[in-house]
Amino acid sequence: MGWTGIVILGAVVGLVGGWLHPLRRAGRVRIPVALVAGVVGAVVAAMAGNVAGLFHDGDTLEWLACTSVALIAVAVTVGLLSRR
Repeated sequence: MGWTGIVILGAVVGLVGGWLHPLRRAGRVRIPVALVAGVVGAVVAAMAGNVAGLFHDGDTLEWLACTSVALIAVAVTVGLLSRR
């Protein structure tokens, strides 16, 4: 998938996840934060998987792991920002 694909995947997950999260507010500040959280989550998952030897570049497991971790990162970040 390469690092470009990982960043794009994280950005898409962050954008859509931040937009569809049920706890988000009407403010537009949350979307850029969710986008960054998605990218960081996907990059961390890819790096951890490569270091641990769980998958090689472009494996199906890499797509699943990067998407899952990015989605969890976005959900936690937007949820924490929505609290008072």
